[in-house]
Amino acid sequence: MVEISRRQAIEDVASDLFREHGYAATSIRDIARALSVQGASLYAHVTSKEDVLWAIVDRAASRFEAAADRAGREAEARRPGDSAEAVAALVRAHVEVLTGDVDEAGVFVHEWRALGEERRAAILARRDAYETRFRRRIEAGIAVGAFDMTDPAIASTALLSALNGVATWYDPDGRLTAERIADHLVDLALRMLEGRA
Repeated sequence: MVEISRRQAIEDVASDLFREHGYAATSIRDIARALSVQGASLYAHVTSKEDVLWAIVDRAASRFEAAADRAGREAEARRPGDSAEAVAALVRAHVEVLTGDVDEAGVFVHEWRALGEERRAAILARRDAYETRFRRRIEAGIAVGAFDMTDPAIASTALLSALNGVATWYDPDGRLTAERIADHLVDLALRMLEGRA
């Protein structure tokens, strides 16, 4: 249990530093200093700075995937086959993960490219599969006339790019709660897809 909590503390501090300064500009010494330990002692818990980044990115990817799975099931239970409901649920789930741990989400969104080739390819494959969830819902909505004709790949990429921006500007102490931000983003997403003014 001590190992898990120490490892979690390292990842939490690294998430904050990677988000604030970037992965490349953050050293193991910076992480150790923030934890008030010697740099060499961190290597008892982690093998490299990239391993810390990988743990953060992998965990965030799993959170996005689990939230999307849950959102898809719940949307289907509420309104079977309703593309707008499904997209709205995916948007809400995505915003929930982004705002639930903004440091971790910010690292996932902006720093995954710093991973080594094999790990970067694995995350890219997971990101593509995740984006496919949005694209398929948009395609289904276009097919039944719920959404305007558009290129579903561009629409899903544009939507996720806009949502991922939340990791840059969200402030838990800001003017709007995470839920209200999700409400606004759902409204904007559906207006975009449905062609509403």
